[in-house]
Amino acid sequence: MSVHPRVIHKRRATITALPLYYSGHLLKKHITETDFKRYYGELRGATLFLYEDDTQDTYTEKLDLEQLTSMKLDSPYNRKAPTIFTLMMPTEGVQLKMENPDTGEEWRGYILTVTKKEIPSELQLLPGQLVQLQEVLDQERRRNPPMLRPPLPPRPSFLLSASPSPPPPKHKPVSSPEVPAGFFSVTRQEAERMLEANPEYGAMILRPSTLANSYALTLRQLTPSGPVIRNYRVTTFKSGFVIELDTPVAVSSLKDVLKYFLEKTEHRLRPYMLSQPYDTHIEVSLAPSINSPAPKTVPKAQVAPTLRSKTKEVPLPPPSRPVDSEYVVPDEDRPDDLNELKLAQLDGELQEALEAQRDTIYAATAKEEVTTYENPTGENCHSSRAQWSIKSVV
Repeated sequence: MSVHPRVIHKRRATITALPLYYSGHLLKKHITETDFKRYYGELRGATLFLYEDDTQDTYTEKLDLEQLTSMKLDSPYNRKAPTIFTLMMPTEGVQLKMENPDTGEEWRGYILTVTKKEIPSELQLLPGQLVQLQEVLDQERRRNPPMLRPPLPPRPSFLLSASPSPPPPKHKPVSSPEVPAGFFSVTRQEAERMLEANPEYGAMILRPSTLANSYALTLRQLTPSGPVIRNYRVTTFKSGFVIELDTPVAVSSLKDVLKYFLEKTEHRLRPYMLSQPYDTHIEVSLAPSINSPAPKTVPKAQVAPTLRSKTKEVPLPPPSRPVDSEYVVPDEDRPDDLNELKLAQLDGELQEALEAQRDTIYAATAKEEVTTYENPTGENCHSSRAQWSIKSVV
């Protein structure tokens, strides 16, 4: 006994807990596969659920369209040809095919509306279909209101396009304490070409974005289906940077932006670094020359000026000249022969002075020996002291 479609719809709504926007039959395959497989698809919220048929209440596969990086229409809209477009996801690429081109255009309109949060202007739809898309867009905005973010600060000076200084050469890393290694002032297309041309240099390039107050990170990642290029936006605000993912991540610096991507890729990817040449020859340096040390310069002592007294200075008396008989010590600093000559002269003068002094002493002694004494008889008698002494003894 078959289950009523309404019951199946309620079961699916209970399992997914998301509003249903669009459903229908479609063909799906990975970009590495050759054949399409038929599914019954339901677009609930921003997720595409795939069932084996319309009677199955549990989905077989799902695609999270919030992670959609690009959606490319393989051929222009044509009412006589099936519609095929490619969805590029972070880990895989998927192709969807609708045999009815009008149904394919509706699928494309709904997918772009719920992922971009706006109705595309190039759709080939009727006015009634556009009204339905507007209702879906309003419901999706109410379900996921936009995050309120603080106003962005002005762009750093080294990224201002109106700077009078010439821009740095292409593919040249920017050197600044604020930017990490792997930052290049290149465009999105140049960053992708750099990663494709030299994958051995690295897989991540941090670069300025075309939007004001924003940066971008271009990443090249290997998948089972081949290398995939992805671009992520990094906006600045007052206290740091925000990596715009499904769940925004706030970091404090551009270095932390690279650190976050390194951790999320389990360090299997590394920042893009240009190869630097290395020297292969070692030269022998010359021995240093030995020079005599420069003489040390002794600083001159600074003597404070003497303060002159206001009192009148009394001149010193001239030095007294030595007496002829005074012994003068000869100068030791004079030559030896001169000193000996002077000593001999002084010795002669000293001998003469001693002889003169001796004569004077003898004369005085002889005069004192003649004394006058009174005789008991009353007569004055003159006799020598020596005689008197002899008589006294006798």
